[in-house]
Amino acid sequence: MKTTSILWRRLDQPGHEFARLAPCDGGWLLSGAAVLAEAGEPCRLDYRIRCDAQWRTLEVGIEGVVGTREVALRVTVDEAQRWFVDGVECAALAGCQDVDLGFSPSTNLLPIRRLALAVGEQASVRAAWLRFPQLVFEPLEQVYRRVEARRYGYESGGGSFRAELDVDDEGFVVRYPDFWERFAAGTGRGRRRRG
Repeated sequence: MKTTSILWRRLDQPGHEFARLAPCDGGWLLSGAAVLAEAGEPCRLDYRIRCDAQWRTLEVGIEGVVGTREVALRVTVDEAQRWFVDGVECAALAGCQDVDLGFSPSTNLLPIRRLALAVGEQASVRAAWLRFPQLVFEPLEQVYRRVEARRYGYESGGGSFRAELDVDDEGFVVRYPDFWERFAAGTGRGRRRRG
């Protein structure tokens, strides 16, 4: 798989996010930067997510500022799928395979790539969700259903939240209704698209 990047604009309030996906040490590195407003406060969050070849989250780093509060989080996941936040085990996240950053559309890519669902198939996912703007991790039950080649039904909270996500060939969300849409995308081949 080639290196690819994407730029989103937020629809419900001011904000943009850049993300890049690249091969890394036999797995994948998803990195990005979000600049947005939350409850009238300016926020900037940079993140790096390292995954293995099967798209399971291994390590997450998040740094930035929310309003005037500085943010620095480091997460590691061991082979037994135990999650450690800043070196402290978070037992509630045990068994999660994906991280879900509550401020970003980028992490939907991780279960989409890992599950590799055929059209018509669905799967349940238990993700380590970073609630935003609180920036606290908690487990979140999710369901992904592949509706069409480039469309997924997504739900969480036992169906209390539902959305249909349009994605590109790499699995990046290009339209997240009411929240995000792709503004630009690029690949490692130097070709640029707008959409």
